[in-house]
Amino acid sequence: MIRAYKFLLRPTARQTVVLGEMLRDHRSLYNAALEHRRTAYRRAGVTVRYGEQSAELKAIRADDPDGQGRWSFSSQQATLRRLDKVFAAFFRRIKAGQTPSYPRFKGSGHFDTVVFPKDGDGCRWDSSPHATQARVRLQSVGHVRVHQHRPVRGRVKTISVKREGKRWYIVLACDDVPAEPLAPTGALVGIDMGTTHFLTTSGGAHVANPKFFATVAGELAEAQRHLATFPERTRRRTKAHRAAAKAGLNRTILDAGWGQFLRILADKAESAGRLVIPVNARNTSRTCPPSAGGCGHVSANNRLTQAKFQCTACGFTANADHVGATNILNRAGLALCDAA
Repeated sequence: MIRAYKFLLRPTARQTVVLGEMLRDHRSLYNAALEHRRTAYRRAGVTVRYGEQSAELKAIRADDPDGQGRWSFSSQQATLRRLDKVFAAFFRRIKAGQTPSYPRFKGSGHFDTVVFPKDGDGCRWDSSPHATQARVRLQSVGHVRVHQHRPVRGRVKTISVKREGKRWYIVLACDDVPAEPLAPTGALVGIDMGTTHFLTTSGGAHVANPKFFATVAGELAEAQRHLATFPERTRRRTKAHRAAAKAGLNRTILDAGWGQFLRILADKAESAGRLVIPVNARNTSRTCPPSAGGCGHVSANNRLTQAKFQCTACGFTANADHVGATNILNRAGLALCDAA
């Protein structure tokens, strides 16, 4: 198994300054590499690739020993690979007939992570073990204290340093993490994702929507007021980008954080020796559930409101989300039978 561990760093005042310089220089390297690619193509029609830019790192470091030369060579290669992936995605969308925007330069607020591809190369996890305090050694930064709130299992493969606001974090990507299976129960449960409730189980339990969006509504309002100070052209462009995320159902779905929940659910299930079976949810909340005593009739008119289900054929009545979860459980069971 592969697992990521995220821990808060507790750098000294001097280390905080150096961490900021490291992030700044990696951002400068990223932007310089982007400008190199843009200029080469615009002036000569030449496509510059990762291998060519990586080969220039040695000279760049030699010319700037107190700047770029201070940092880990492999972490700088990782920054160049990051740009290469952005261009690969850009060309892939063009090939698919889409119209993606050209890769952009990174401002100070849009470049927050430095990646060390290998533990021991420019960084070392738990470099000076202590009874109560773990540390990570970062090249040119030193041994930085880590608030390690849980044990790290498996083999540390890559290490990332990330800034979030005024705090710094370390993210360890580990492989060969042993599973922690739970005792088998033989139980199955269907889950229906909704907007009235975050989710409803086939057993009839409802989990409330956490409403993450509401917790940052004040911050959004402040951002909108700040936007009003921008030139009109910038305001129009920025508002257009935000419109889809703020409108109607999209906003509710974003609020619920379904995607993140499903990713976490799959990871936890794998660790516990459980199985998550994705099924096609089409018409699950419009189908009268045979497994609950319904007739199997499918109609959009069966769902009278967001919350109420009433079959137009047999009169079966229930909560619409509960009906959806029940039908999802039935489809998951059929999928298991097919697999067997």
